[in-house]
Amino acid sequence: MRFFDESVSIEGAYLWRYSADLAHREGEGEASRTTAWVQPPGTPSVGMAILDVYRWTGDSEYLDAARRTAQALVRGQLMSGGWDYRIEFDPKDRRRYAYRVDHPHGDASGLRNTTTLDDDTTQSALRFLMQVDQALEFRDEAIHEAARYALDRLLAAQYPGGAWPQRFEAPSDPAKHPVVKANYPASWPREYPGADYRGYYTLNDNTLADMIATMFEAWDVYGDDRYRAAAEKGGDFLILAQMPDPQPAWAQQYNARMQPAWARKFEPASITGGESQGALAILLDLYRRTGEERFLTPIPRAVAYLKDSQLPKGGSPAFTS
Repeated sequence: MRFFDESVSIEGAYLWRYSADLAHREGEGEASRTTAWVQPPGTPSVGMAILDVYRWTGDSEYLDAARRTAQALVRGQLMSGGWDYRIEFDPKDRRRYAYRVDHPHGDASGLRNTTTLDDDTTQSALRFLMQVDQALEFRDEAIHEAARYALDRLLAAQYPGGAWPQRFEAPSDPAKHPVVKANYPASWPREYPGADYRGYYTLNDNTLADMIATMFEAWDVYGDDRYRAAAEKGGDFLILAQMPDPQPAWAQQYNARMQPAWARKFEPASITGGESQGALAILLDLYRRTGEERFLTPIPRAVAYLKDSQLPKGGSPAFTS
């Protein structure tokens, strides 16, 4: 652990891969000695492993290391509330980002300030901060404040219907996002339109599942009923987002009209097998956590549809238009 903490990390933060001599370092791409990665299996993943060792052993050395990793994440928190995929620690590189600790008066116009919920990035960072906060009995003011600030911004970013975007810089605008049920458009582009999908209601890459799990964990740690309400609201979105017959399942992402929409070139507007199965798992978990039977209502129709959609050799199609 000392080798990881003192030699591998940059100020307590980590990447994905290192060569044996530590000369070559990578996150999702090549990285410098002053760059860390938030996106799992980066900094929060390593931090949770260290925190788990502390819980198993009671050795305060591991808690100190986990605290150092949490403090690194505090240094990478954006003014928008969450985290980018990476954190820069070199003073020159940091100038491009709206890091909260570097801009205490809130003047960071023109700087990179995009919170990403893609690939469990912000969610994993926040869950780790909350767990360290709890282990420290909420006595580290900077860690505690960063976690609560992130939660406040995530609540503000949740759409009225219960979904979250893939990424955001500011709170959602309710006037632009009416609460409506999923519906089929009269027509849709068969070729990639190149639209900005980052603000769409997103299930892709487990974004919604990770947000709901994070909100339930926040409720467990802090006992604030706003977080449970946000998790349940996310489940209510899934109920709204189930498509009408003849395809009563879910899409990867939806536009503000609650219609399946394109994201990247390989993510067309369609019903998707993976996200639909993920939606069913979320609904079951919501029922287990809350006992609310409304979360079971969409399941029978979706399961019947997925069974009917099985391919000849088993499995389900990735996309169904």
